[in-house]
Amino acid sequence: MLYGNYPATVDVKGRLKVPTALRPFLDESYGPDFFVTSVDDARSVRVYPLPVWREIADKLGKPPSFSRAKQKLLDQTTYWGQVSRIDSQGRILVPAKLREPAGMLGEVAVLAQSNRIDVWNDERLREHIKGQTLTDEDLKELGELGI
Repeated sequence: MLYGNYPATVDVKGRLKVPTALRPFLDESYGPDFFVTSVDDARSVRVYPLPVWREIADKLGKPPSFSRAKQKLLDQTTYWGQVSRIDSQGRILVPAKLREPAGMLGEVAVLAQSNRIDVWNDERLREHIKGQTLTDEDLKELGELGI
């Protein structure tokens, strides 16, 4: 499982340097291929190991075909997404279309989220977190989930 916040960089060619602490787990558990996309209209970048994305895509490929939520997710991930292979220096290419709107240049925050990584422009992430304070309703829902 992947957890934690790791500082990283995206170079001028749009390559995310995957933090060294995450690479052995990703290599051993999933291999070199990733699906790089966004699910929040390019506010951030989501990097799925390709086997994880395939499981999600299989579920999305099943009925009901008229689900609006399903279509919204497919539209977002397809528009922004691209398969990328980690190179020998541990870099993953962020799709060109996604780089500028997501603020992917220079220092970024890599959030290890169980079976994927989320990449944020650090300043944008701090603003996002400020707006995500846990409410009493959130805590109740988490309690119902056994957390």
